[in-house]
Amino acid sequence: MIYFQCDYEEGCHPAILKRLNETNLEQTVGYSMDPYCASAREKIKKAVGRPDADVHFLVGGTQTNMTVIAAALKPWQGAICADTGHIACHETGAVEATGHKVLALSSEDGKITAVQIEETVKKHYEDGSREHIVQPGMVYISFPTESGTLYSKQELTDIYAVCKAHDMPLFIDGARLGYGLQSPACDVTLPELANLCDVFYIGGTKCGALFGEAVVILKESLKKDFRYMIKQRGGMFAKGRLLGIQFDTLFTDGLYEAICGEAVKKAMTLREAFLAKGISMYGSSMTNQQFPILTDAQKEALAKDFAFEYWGEAKDGKSIVRFCTSWATNDAQIKALTDAIAAL
Repeated sequence: MIYFQCDYEEGCHPAILKRLNETNLEQTVGYSMDPYCASAREKIKKAVGRPDADVHFLVGGTQTNMTVIAAALKPWQGAICADTGHIACHETGAVEATGHKVLALSSEDGKITAVQIEETVKKHYEDGSREHIVQPGMVYISFPTESGTLYSKQELTDIYAVCKAHDMPLFIDGARLGYGLQSPACDVTLPELANLCDVFYIGGTKCGALFGEAVVILKESLKKDFRYMIKQRGGMFAKGRLLGIQFDTLFTDGLYEAICGEAVKKAMTLREAFLAKGISMYGSSMTNQQFPILTDAQKEALAKDFAFEYWGEAKDGKSIVRFCTSWATNDAQIKALTDAIAAL
């Protein structure tokens, strides 16, 4: 069985494993206050072009999302997001368990718009009973989205303008950030993205690390006491140097960009194979997630040798499924799948 179910089914990039092994018996202080985390922070600041940024390392995506959101919001506020957003659909109510409502908006291809956000905020403040309703306090988007799609530079600019006009932080979930930035459809650079939001994170778990995410805080008012919130929300790792070593390695000699770029190229090969067979795709993903629409017979044929995820029901009794490539997907796996697609 070859797994294309998600992009975190392997361990970590060999360069990370080698570095972890080399440093295994070293003694360092804990909680990400070690020299490796310090080095990783400086490399990330350089990569994003923001020496003023605060960089923190957390253990996973769900902890990161709920920690950032809980730190940014007042008790009576909620987070605006797409109805398909990760915090709305895939985190077991983690954000709402912190006491903050997720304010989901209808999305198209996984994205929400500046106009929607403006209308939502305007509607709230025009309501005479607004004190009885959760106040929109921030905006959460993913790059790429859950559907593998990307916000353009202009879309990010427009959304950020609305957020600034209403004094709401914009938080970008970058669990798959590397795959988004390396997409042929991406028109925004990492430094540009950093200047179009208040806080974002660089995903490690899905992009070559064993685990871990790097939060980059850009808005001054969000920086103070953030480590208290990391600890309280269970995101602080005692052996923090393991996070630092991983991100220090990923941000050395362009490794992060290179491995994510290879994953996207392989995903484009799969996309072309499905389209060449006359199989329609759901959405317009140009990242490492691909969503073919299959008949039951096609689904059953591929399921004999490949693991993939059921995504939803399509028209005419067909199914939307998801195939993910990752930093570790190899040429032999891609060939096996494209041959199987051609044989359908």
